[in-house]
Order: sequence, then C-alpha cells, then structure tokens
Amino acid sequence: MTRMSKAKVAIIGSGNIGTDLMIKIMRKAKHLEMGVMVGIDPASDGLARAQRMGVVTCAEGMDGLVKMPEWKDIKVVFDATSAYAHKKNSEIAVAAGKQVIDLTPAAIGPYTVPPVNLDAHLDQPNVNMVTCGGQATIPMVYAVKRVSKALPYAEIVASISSKSAGPGTRANIDEFTETTARAIEQVGGAARGKAVIVLNPAEPPLIMRDTVFTFSQGAEPEEIEASVEAMVKEVQSYVPGYRLKQKVQFERIGDNDPLRIPGYGEFSGLKSTIFLEVEGAAHYLPAYAGNLDIMTSAAMATADRWVERTLLVA
Repeated sequence: MTRMSKAKVAIIGSGNIGTDLMIKIMRKAKHLEMGVMVGIDPASDGLARAQRMGVVTCAEGMDGLVKMPEWKDIKVVFDATSAYAHKKNSEIAVAAGKQVIDLTPAAIGPYTVPPVNLDAHLDQPNVNMVTCGGQATIPMVYAVKRVSKALPYAEIVASISSKSAGPGTRANIDEFTETTARAIEQVGGAARGKAVIVLNPAEPPLIMRDTVFTFSQGAEPEEIEASVEAMVKEVQSYVPGYRLKQKVQFERIGDNDPLRIPGYGEFSGLKSTIFLEVEGAAHYLPAYAGNLDIMTSAAMATADRWVERTLLVA
C-alpha cells in the first residue's frame, strides 16, 4: 500500500472532549492531522490551547468553519457539540462530502463500536459513537453474544466520576440511557437491553467502572470467558487503560427456579457478570475520566480506519 498525505480533520466543539481528541490526533493518529479546531467561545481553553499548539482555530462554529479556506481540505469532521447542534452540522458537512464522526447523542448515523461493527459502516457518511457507557460495555455484550445461541437480555451499569460529567452529559442523561440501551440491542445483539448511569461524587475521583450483566443461552462459561478476554485485548489496542477488574462471574439459572427480570419476564440459562474499569490516558483529561477517554479514542480509531480504507491506494 502507498500512503497518500494524511487526512485533515476539523473538530467542532472546543470543550473537554474536543480538546482531548485534538491532542490524541496530534500525538497518536496514524492517518489524521489537525486542520481546524472550532468553537463558539473565543476565550475557551480549548481554542487557546489549539492556538498554542499551532492549530488553526475558528470561534464562529460551523457557520464560520465553512467560510474558511481550510474547509476545502477537510476530509473528516468530528462533532463534539450537542445532539441539537449536530443535526445542522451534519447536514452541512455531509452535503460537502465530508466524513462525519458524531460524538453527541444525536445518532443520525448508525451506532458504531470499533471492534464490533466498524467495518460494516465505513461507507456511511455519518457514524455515531453511541455513549461512553456504550463504548465500554457493548464490546462485552457482543463478546457473549457471538458464542451464544441466544442473548435474551443484557444490562449495564456505568459508574463515572461526577467530576468527569460535564454539562453536556448532565443535560443528556435520558438520552444517554436510551441511546445506550438501544445500542446494546442493535450492536451488542441482546434481544432486550437496559442501561444505568451513576455519577459518583467520591473524593478523590474514581476511574470509570462498568458492570455488564448478560443472560445467555447455549454457551458454556469457558467459551464466554475466552471470548470476553479476546475482546478486551481488541479494545486495549486503542484504549490501553481498558481492563477486566476481576474474572467473569457465572451463575446458572435453572428452569425450575427462573429469574424474573422486571420489564422482561422469566429467564433461565447462564447469567454472566463482567466487571470493567477504564483508566484514561491523561492526554488532556485526568486519568480518572476514562469515560471521556474511551469516546475520543473510539472516535479517532474510527476515523483512522476510514482514512486507511478510503484514502490509501494500491
């Protein structure tokens, strides 16, 4: 393969997520380079940091970006604003032929979790990165599903430091749980999914921890354990701080004493409990903010793969 020049990207949203993504791209991306950092507050730390790092900035949002001479060279647009703003931003970017990576709960494009279904969506003009809880837990749900005959139900609990939950997360709690639950079903493969988020006020702040409950049929514990461990290694390829907190726990539930799951009904089969923690790389955000780190890492991995597939020529 012969590599063309790296693809220039624009990041819309100069808050914590956008700034962390910018630094990741500048330090770690294989096929991406910063083009423009876009915000709406000229005094934001993200725009100031971008300027210090030699990145072109725009403080007039998407409307300002499209007027810049750099716009024509942008191949990928990352949107780290809000679900409301993303609709307009996506329409403009897609109409201009840009690849859009959506880090908001808008979910205009298909839910995308890199080790599960990224390659299936490389031709989509807009892909959605679900939520931090989804990026952390859906790989585990899918790891159980791929070795089972059936996965009737899966439930996840994402616990993050209250300090790592910015105003966007707090304003979109309902969207977080609904989006994650839908993605557990559509991407993870569960017939029914449920998601819960916990904002932990502990001091000092705790890193992101997730618990994944799956209720499967037709797989043995050894198969599930091997599949989970293999999937952990796949996620670690782009999120090194992603790890199992302890070994997978199993409980057999017999037909003679089925488990009653509220909102689902009775279940018999194998209950698996997977405990995870996600430590951030601390490129810009603190290490305890693994919830934000996994989002920016997944977004960068998605764009890198898109460029590798689209802009590399034989």
